[in-house]
Amino acid sequence: MESATRLRGLEAGGGCAAKYPAARLRELLAGFVPAEADDLLVGLDPADDAAVYRLDDERALVFTIDFFPPMLDDPALYGAIAAANALNDVFAMGGRPLVALSVAAFPEELPIETVRAILDAASAKTEEAGALLAGGHTIRDDEPKYGLAVVGTVHPGALWRKDGARPGDALFLTKPLGTGLVLTAARKGMVGDDAHDAATASMTELNAAAADALRPFEPHAVTDVTGFGLFGHAHEMAERSGVRLVLDAGALPALPGAADAAEAGVRTGGDGRNRDYAGPTLDLDGLPEPLAALGYDPQTSGGLLVSLPAERGALLAAEFAARGLFLARLGRVEEGSGVAVR
Repeated sequence: MESATRLRGLEAGGGCAAKYPAARLRELLAGFVPAEADDLLVGLDPADDAAVYRLDDERALVFTIDFFPPMLDDPALYGAIAAANALNDVFAMGGRPLVALSVAAFPEELPIETVRAILDAASAKTEEAGALLAGGHTIRDDEPKYGLAVVGTVHPGALWRKDGARPGDALFLTKPLGTGLVLTAARKGMVGDDAHDAATASMTELNAAAADALRPFEPHAVTDVTGFGLFGHAHEMAERSGVRLVLDAGALPALPGAADAAEAGVRTGGDGRNRDYAGPTLDLDGLPEPLAALGYDPQTSGGLLVSLPAERGALLAAEFAARGLFLARLGRVEEGSGVAVR
């Protein structure tokens, strides 16, 4: 695109790297809880990937909202990634999306064709998820921002939370890591088109197929890995579940170009915030810095982090392989607290 129609690429704050710092968010929300409601199954105490409200014994509504500034210049890619990222929060709760609304802020001087490409791509991704993009709200802003508010459904008894991991579980991840590293390196001309394309393909991929493959295995805990990085989201799962997560450093899966970018010293703005948040609870035991950078790297539209009984692990891997889906076994759950990387 010509410079006059470029979306603003934000090395330090595009995509999920634009999230409010997790530590500050926790301080902000401390003590801020809604009035007691028996049917509010998931709210802020504790928070999860989405809010869940029970309608009856068979149905609950899943509510989520997610939006961010662009991390690349292609408007269609931006719209598809932003939509997938928001829709994936519903899949992370075990639900299925029903309807979505656009949340949008665009400069008035942005060409209408650019805005249309964002909205069209988001609508197509929403339809791919089995839902409808039914409206939204748009304001003027000097910096583009786009995302979705999504409503889905889940059976109250089949709800996935991040607080149910148990000692003896195995840990899995359904997408490789490194979206922030690769996109930042691509902006600097440090990785090729193949690496960039692999990262954008990962970010536009819905977690619908992975969730469908996972449901029969009744996982104990699930969360999606986004702006707080693998280590930040693993920290939350460990803390909420009252367990210790032990990750195998050699099993951390990386997107093409991500390891080279980390080795070359590439970091996003979210890297430091994620270290401040999760670092005090991590036992890295001499982990090489490039691998630490991969674990702290903020992901946009990342995969599902899954904890389920270890004896089901081989069958889960076979099921994912049969469906042609990515799956990495990351480690295990033990008694204790915090996250260790070995």
